[in-house]
Amino acid sequence: MHRIAKALVGGAAILALPACTAVQNQRGYVPEPMALDSIVVGEDTKATVGEKLGTPTIDATFDDNTWYYVSSYDVQAAFFPVQSLERDILAVKFSPEGQVASVERYDLEDGRVVNYVDRETPTRGRDLTILQQIFNAVPGNIGGGQQGQIGEQNPGGGTGAPPPL
Repeated sequence: MHRIAKALVGGAAILALPACTAVQNQRGYVPEPMALDSIVVGEDTKATVGEKLGTPTIDATFDDNTWYYVSSYDVQAAFFPVQSLERDILAVKFSPEGQVASVERYDLEDGRVVNYVDRETPTRGRDLTILQQIFNAVPGNIGGGQQGQIGEQNPGGGTGAPPPL
């Protein structure tokens, strides 16, 4: 009986090992260096670059004169965050006339970490605790559902008390 338990535990451990294997993702496309050598600055146009390199991954957000070819290699192990191991970006910039102005390459070291703004917009009114929200939610409840202070006039002109039955 003891040997069967050991065998079951060992079998479960062997079956659990592949669950710890990292998930690897290769995404995107960056043209080969030989294809890049055929691009001539000042001579090639958007049409010829499209024929030689293919469709870009993305266009520039605020400007149609830059094409980006992006490739990345990412790994994620179990529940840990995704870790980028390689990133290759090719930026082809065009002049306003549509000819190639420059070809630039970037990698993972050229990237920047962008911090998000975590400020909050304040709202008017007062913050209520969970108990105040519960007791003030229903008119006639312990909090009475009153919005203002005692002695304030109700906007509807009434007293704020429920009508008599």
